[in-house]
Amino acid sequence: MIGAFFRVIIVLSLLIFTACFSNGEEESSVLRGDEAAARGDIDAALAEYSLAVRQGSGDASTLARVAHTYVEMGRIDEAGEFYRKAVEQDDSYTDQAVSDMIILARASQGRDDFFGLASAMETAMSFRAGIIIQDMGLPLARHYFRAGEYATALPYYQSAISGMGEDTIPEVLFEAASAYDEVDGCRRALLYYEQYRRMIHRWRRGEVDWKIGSCSLRLAKELRMANKDEEALLHIERTIALGEPRSLQAVAYFEMGESLSDLGRCEDAMDAFLQVQRVDQTGSSPLVERAQWRYDELRFVGPSSANFSMAC
Repeated sequence: MIGAFFRVIIVLSLLIFTACFSNGEEESSVLRGDEAAARGDIDAALAEYSLAVRQGSGDASTLARVAHTYVEMGRIDEAGEFYRKAVEQDDSYTDQAVSDMIILARASQGRDDFFGLASAMETAMSFRAGIIIQDMGLPLARHYFRAGEYATALPYYQSAISGMGEDTIPEVLFEAASAYDEVDGCRRALLYYEQYRRMIHRWRRGEVDWKIGSCSLRLAKELRMANKDEEALLHIERTIALGEPRSLQAVAYFEMGESLSDLGRCEDAMDAFLQVQRVDQTGSSPLVERAQWRYDELRFVGPSSANFSMAC
């Protein structure tokens, strides 16, 4: 399994290393390990390198040999552990560590071992932050998404979508939107939800309409708290236009009434409050009573009232 390039390096190292010993001197464990590696006996190479480490040969070169041998065996955790030790002593081994961990990631990807893929790439990124291999983006995104690690999944979704361009798979957009939704990023989630909605047939839009309506209303409430009623109103209108979620239509009309009232559009606000009872699924919820109270306040209580504090 050892690549031709690594074999050449080992042979050259072996020649140099041998020259350092007198004829009668016993060969070292590192030297025997190099010989075993050169002939492809990985188990023997690991045994010799490990013996050298136990005997006190803890230099970066030996540690890197142990790490690379574990890479040849496909053992991600052990390879990462020894590469960390090697890099701590000599950061010139960083490139080798990153390269080997990506090799392990690709091998895991080829076996559909997404846990191994994620583990190898996490180790690679511990040596060099921000590494994202384009063709690994989507499987990593989906691995973290299924594990509920939505924030970790997002940069991989972004990379995957960027790489797909016009050929973006609709389901990938929906997954990315859902990940943003889970980490309270409704504004970004809505962009992906809407893009996904435009790409699918009308009869398939039930779920995404629910997601858009719910997310739009949640974002609108946040905007109202920040006194951004004009923008909030646009998102509330989107929830009402979609008619989803049905259970939140009364809430949407109530929020619309409050935003319109804040903007001084009193008659429109009153109309919105009247709609609460019409769409409320219970017909007698506390929200209906609050909407009626707000309607009456706007209708019968004027700006001259000491208790009147709304824009209307």
